[in-house]
Amino acid sequence: MKAVSVHPSARQVKLIDVEEPVLAGPRNVKVQIRDVGVCGTDREICRFDYGTPPDGSPYLVIGHEAFGRVVEVGDAATGVRVGDYVVPMVRRPCWHDTCTACRSERQDFCYTGDFVERGIKEAHGFMTEYVVDEDAFFVPVPAALRDVAVLVEPLTIAQKALAQVGRVQARLPWACPTRRGSGGHTCHRAVVLGAGPVGLLGALALVNAGFETWVYSRSAPQNPRAALVESFGARYVPAETTTPDELAKEVGNIDLVYEAVGASRVAFDVLLNLGTNGVFIFTGVPGRKAPVEVDTDLLMRRIGRQVMAAVRAGRKEDHGPIPKLPSSGRRRMDRQTERRVLALKRWRSRRASDLSLDPGVLCPNSSLEAIAWRAPRQASELDDLPELKQWFRREFGEEIAAVMRQDGDAPRD
Repeated sequence: MKAVSVHPSARQVKLIDVEEPVLAGPRNVKVQIRDVGVCGTDREICRFDYGTPPDGSPYLVIGHEAFGRVVEVGDAATGVRVGDYVVPMVRRPCWHDTCTACRSERQDFCYTGDFVERGIKEAHGFMTEYVVDEDAFFVPVPAALRDVAVLVEPLTIAQKALAQVGRVQARLPWACPTRRGSGGHTCHRAVVLGAGPVGLLGALALVNAGFETWVYSRSAPQNPRAALVESFGARYVPAETTTPDELAKEVGNIDLVYEAVGASRVAFDVLLNLGTNGVFIFTGVPGRKAPVEVDTDLLMRRIGRQVMAAVRAGRKEDHGPIPKLPSSGRRRMDRQTERRVLALKRWRSRRASDLSLDPGVLCPNSSLEAIAWRAPRQASELDDLPELKQWFRREFGEEIAAVMRQDGDAPRD
């Protein structure tokens, strides 16, 4: 069967012949690929910016946005049947037992970075005729969506982002008054950076969630993407004639920025105009270009004002009484004991210098304080002091007792 492959070492992109995959386990599912999307990630892989073939393979079959139909299932496969339409998942969990994210089937939050991504990192992708994988990595879709189902994978970026926004903002009084027949964010304003596929799908998701939405893109106002944006209820703002500051004046308080342009300069310019209690979502990955300058002082000043406003608002929060820290159990010294500690520290400094030791190694402060509380006049009085090592009592017991006798003109406690 045919497949589109990238050969990083040879720096070539080829249409090649590969073996048709077969079921290798009872839970395997074989899918005939119907559609494959091409996005900026694929373009950058074909430009050899990144993309890692599987171990032992000189090439990587690309394609991670796909749609297909099940043609064969293993005996133990569940969730899908022959004839079902499905969208394959991209990321596979790492193998580390310590990665709680991957062990919880949340590999998008992998802690180790050793995850595998089909068509991107260490696993062949879907730009071919047939693929085989475990049943857990296929998501059934209704037949009515077969014409647009290839867009499900890039749409998950926006849906996952909105889910995280909901969790993050739940700590604030951020919810909008509910209106019948409307989404949950009818009082919020969102700006989408970029009118590519990920940006347009993000704008659709935001409008569907109730956000008043603006799409900020470098294309001229009279273009098919601008018309598409206007058709589903968002507003199109051309970056070539509108600065980020002017955009912020038009929008007002920007509650959410959905970055889908992969250009760090634009992203940070708009970040400066993020509204109070706002959320900035980064989804783009800049290509390998020369570094850009960012006015970090200005960024910190603007965001710092918002942080201070949040702190002032936080005074209304009922945090309860100031907590009492548990006592360390350390007694408060009187003047006599303090004088003994000073005498012992003078002795320690002299002896540590003689022995070329750090004073704290010779005798820690906690041990000196224990001696001062005991105020021994004879070396034998140190025998049951748990803070002292046996070697220290043996080597320095008499010297310690002499120091305490010299300081013993003060009455004992």
